[in-house]
Amino acid sequence: MDLSQYTELFRAETRDHLTTLNRLLLEWEQQPDRPEPVAGIFRAVHTVKGMAATMGYARVADLAHRAETLLDLLRASGRTVAEDELELLFRTADALEALVEATVAGREGEVDVTPLLADLDAAASRREPSEQPGRRRRISFVAMPVGTGRKVEVDLLPDCALKGARALLVLKRMEALGTVLGVEPAPAALSGEEFDGHFAFRLESQAPNDRVEAEVRAAGDVRTVRVEAPDAAGEGERDTAGRTRHIRVDLRRLDVLMNVIGELVTARGRLEHLALARKDPDLADSVGAISGLTRRLQSEILQARMTPVWQVFDRFPRLVRDVARELGRQVQFRVEGKEIELDRAILDEIGDPLVHILRNAVDHGIESPEERSAAGKPPAGQITLAAMRDRETVVIIVSDDGRGIRRDRILAEAKRRGVVDEHADHIADDQLLRVLGRSGFSTAEGVSAVSGRGVGVDVVLTRMRELGGSVEVRSAPGQGTTFTLRLPPTLAIVRALLARVGSERYALPLTHVAETVELVPDRVTAFEGRDALLLRDEVLPLVHLRDVLAIGGEAPERRPVVVLQLGDRRAGLVIDRMEGQQEIVVKTFTPPHGTLPIFSGATVLGDGEPVLILDAGGLV
Repeated sequence: MDLSQYTELFRAETRDHLTTLNRLLLEWEQQPDRPEPVAGIFRAVHTVKGMAATMGYARVADLAHRAETLLDLLRASGRTVAEDELELLFRTADALEALVEATVAGREGEVDVTPLLADLDAAASRREPSEQPGRRRRISFVAMPVGTGRKVEVDLLPDCALKGARALLVLKRMEALGTVLGVEPAPAALSGEEFDGHFAFRLESQAPNDRVEAEVRAAGDVRTVRVEAPDAAGEGERDTAGRTRHIRVDLRRLDVLMNVIGELVTARGRLEHLALARKDPDLADSVGAISGLTRRLQSEILQARMTPVWQVFDRFPRLVRDVARELGRQVQFRVEGKEIELDRAILDEIGDPLVHILRNAVDHGIESPEERSAAGKPPAGQITLAAMRDRETVVIIVSDDGRGIRRDRILAEAKRRGVVDEHADHIADDQLLRVLGRSGFSTAEGVSAVSGRGVGVDVVLTRMRELGGSVEVRSAPGQGTTFTLRLPPTLAIVRALLARVGSERYALPLTHVAETVELVPDRVTAFEGRDALLLRDEVLPLVHLRDVLAIGGEAPERRPVVVLQLGDRRAGLVIDRMEGQQEIVVKTFTPPHGTLPIFSGATVLGDGEPVLILDAGGLV
């Protein structure tokens, strides 16, 4: 049977189980006396072992089995898990992840887990019950049979006199419940001297798992029974009628659908433009019906791509824990808003920026326990990662209660590099972000494995600009730092305001548009060396797009101002005129070196004209 078609499914499901494994290990580390996490950890490792054996990935299955053996002993001992045993399990989780990726890619020989296997066996030996000093637990594993039905693994008691007969009795009782398939080892081998009392099979039956386990144990001399649900391949959540409600879909298929709907939206815009020019009522009605259907299809496809942020957030508690241990910090990490959804394409891209921010929070933000105690703070610092909705954007906030950004050191380094005026005596939050975002800028006294190379904030700003988002930073000495990332829910298709300056048109996504007002000359004043508009009780800084783009010619007498808002920051963008709104298909690009950082992509309008998409974050 060719199992290569299931490789991606195996990788995806294994990642899910390893994420669960890391989460439960962190819970167990925080409360080592609780028995609940170890049961979930055991299930996750056992499932990975079964799937790997089914796929024929012997090294993955063997590593998972060694970990399972240690976990079984830890679970049975009733004693608190030791710190070195937890660290060994964390190492095992990392090794499983690396070995799975290498094996799926056909490079399993590049990952050497031999020392880890020896450490797992040694830890298991130390946990062996004292009443069986000469008995070693088996370290072989049974490859789970391929096929349908649920997997069942059975361990007979070590002192069972007739293991083969007892195993056959178990199989006979199972045949009364349904169809038994793919017994491993083969039934003929169950009576051999080498049979150690461990066997597995698949069962096709309508009986619930607890009934299956009860029937197995009723055969006698059974030590453990593990019953798993049928393979997830092709399975999904079922409704009350037993019909599948959810299935796994390759993300590439959704990407293709998204590209097709993008082309359809462009064609729809062209059709609407032609219908408007022809002024034919029948044509207008038909185009309206097509537009409605297209929008519905577009909405459904976009919704299918939306993914909860927990799928990225769940790997960060382990990251924070490891960095904190490496640096000798104590950190309490909290995650909020994990149910908020983002387009999968955006979700895949925000992982690296968040890694940089979190590592910086632990390294530069959170003080050592001694320093915190001297400042009257609890020894353990707080880092919070939160996601929330704010109008048409998704906001991700990373905050800490550490020392805050050392503005004096930032200012001194910025002066040394000529980034700010040498006579400046203060650096504001907005300027702070621009300085920190310069490539290679760092105030670290040395380069470590965690930070010091001056690439963190630069990576964050670059990636957020590519995603059409924005970054804000707020910091107070001794109180901590907050990074706020604002993102559009989806990158593919957005509604935009069409703005004209001179002979060129530009698209401005409505995500960050608060309102539009008319530029009244009498209300224009000067503020901090630049034009500003007195808007109600607010002094609104102005950005003249004609000046930014160095467009010549005479500006119209009456001009609109588009008020842009990114969190607490607001600015007015002065353009020549507005030309309505339109849904656009965003095509991101990497601008050539030296290009103004005010464009996030390009699009083609309904009349066939290509236009650049303005980045509000680069303008405000």
